[in-house]
Amino acid sequence: MRTVEFKHARGPERLRIFAIGDVHGRLDLLQEMHRRIQAENEKSPPFDWAIVHLGDYVDRGPDSKGVLDLLVSAQRKTHRMLALAGNHDIGFLEFLATGAPDGIFAHNGGRQTALSYGISIDFGDLRSIAGGRDALLRAVPSGHVEFLRGLKRSMAFGDFFFCHAGIRPGVDLDYQDPEDLVWIRQQFLADSRLYSKVVIHGHTPVTGIEVRPNRINLDTGAVFSGRLSAIAIDAGEKWFLEVM
Repeated sequence: MRTVEFKHARGPERLRIFAIGDVHGRLDLLQEMHRRIQAENEKSPPFDWAIVHLGDYVDRGPDSKGVLDLLVSAQRKTHRMLALAGNHDIGFLEFLATGAPDGIFAHNGGRQTALSYGISIDFGDLRSIAGGRDALLRAVPSGHVEFLRGLKRSMAFGDFFFCHAGIRPGVDLDYQDPEDLVWIRQQFLADSRLYSKVVIHGHTPVTGIEVRPNRINLDTGAVFSGRLSAIAIDAGEKWFLEVM
């Protein structure tokens, strides 16, 4: 199998790719990153471009609704706005479908997501959870649900493979388990082998962009650190962006 390491990896010709790490309700930072990307393109105009958002748009931060509003609107305006599923996005859908009191939404920032839609839920109270779920079903626009349901688990451009969490080492990229793509952590992070493509991911917060020969982690903990990070790939040229 042909393998590639980051320093030699190339993106597709005549298509500049940007990838943005976990947002978690930080609409302000996502807006600023989009402005930064626009400035990059104005400074050095590419033949064409696209943005890959790596998932986890909701939970923990103050404006999950605003983040989804922005992404839904952006996708309606241009095909260049691409988005992948994160485990928190899937957890939001699962809560809307089942109202489960013990899922990721209930225990990892769903309260803030609900508040962004004007709904207050006490996740220590089963009646509040049930009532809150019913209220959310009325409050969440159908466009948000359709957007979340339509999120892909991965995509590839040139020598790069994009997903939320990572891949299962030893498994061909074409046969990855969708659950691994949004949930895997230690088995992937500890693996130093080169793959057929360099993996661009988020999911595991780090203090700064993590650059490895086989993977790049762009999750710089926007909701905790106030820093949102991205990579730009233009054929053989690669550089990083950060907004605060």
